[in-house]
Amino acid sequence: MKSIYLLTFSFLFSTVVCAGELAGVRMPDKITLDGKELYLNGMALRTKFFFKVYVGGLYLPYKTNDAKEILEKDDYRHFKMHWLRSVDKDKICEAWISCLEANYPNPSLQLYDAFQNDLCDATAGSKTGDVFEFTYIPNKGTTIKGTKKVTIEGKEFADALFACWIGENPGPGEEFKQSLLGK
Repeated sequence: MKSIYLLTFSFLFSTVVCAGELAGVRMPDKITLDGKELYLNGMALRTKFFFKVYVGGLYLPYKTNDAKEILEKDDYRHFKMHWLRSVDKDKICEAWISCLEANYPNPSLQLYDAFQNDLCDATAGSKTGDVFEFTYIPNKGTTIKGTKKVTIEGKEFADALFACWIGENPGPGEEFKQSLLGK
């Protein structure tokens, strides 16, 4: 009888872990974008000064724990950001620029302008409960759905943006990166 309870508990626990839930935010295991299936690679909690800021989920066409491979491959990528607290536009924009400088010290002028103008404008502040989405589709570019919706062409922008979470110097920190990579 004890083994039945243990098996049941084990099954229930596994279901929760596989369901993609963190800090009260639930994400589906799989999504379809542009006819392509993407799988939840990992979820991570962004904290700052002990405050929960957002939960991020990284979706890819395949599961991997290799950030370099993700950034080098010209393949679909999706990042979903669930805000757990409000953050003003200036703080969000400062974080983007800091990530760009940490991961792309000599960006092209076009890439820097895309970050300064389009990305900061599309993520102009968050409110608790907001969901921002960042989707890269090869040969189309990166669509950002935040407070506004914009699309920025080119893989270079997608690489710089996703490096903010999984690059060599991730803005939210190494633990956040490792969680997105399923480690």
